[in-house]
Amino acid sequence: MYKISDFSELTGLSKETLRYYAEVKLLEPAFIDPNNNYRYYDDGSYFLALLLSKLRRFGFTIQEMQAVMGDESFAHLEDLLLLKRNKIRMQIEDLQLQAEEIDEFLASGMEERTSDSVE
Repeated sequence: MYKISDFSELTGLSKETLRYYAEVKLLEPAFIDPNNNYRYYDDGSYFLALLLSKLRRFGFTIQEMQAVMGDESFAHLEDLLLLKRNKIRMQIEDLQLQAEEIDEFLASGMEERTSDSVE
């Protein structure tokens, strides 16, 4: 069993994040000491913490992470990851189009300045 501070260090999740994840039922401690309310995590919690950390890194919302954690078999995890990847790719395309529009807008402004200075 790991105290919350040790578990935080082990997983890279802050103590505040671990407390929040427990509050929203994403990752509850394996044991809470009734005498001092210390939270303890076990090796099973470690796997789940790493998974949650990855999901956050992939841009999953708390609600999406709750859906993953609610499906204890993780049968739909691959589908959710593929959907997230496709959404990210679409966002990349949108951002590339926006960048191109900015470039075109800047270029048109440069052309106007150049033609104004020639006259």
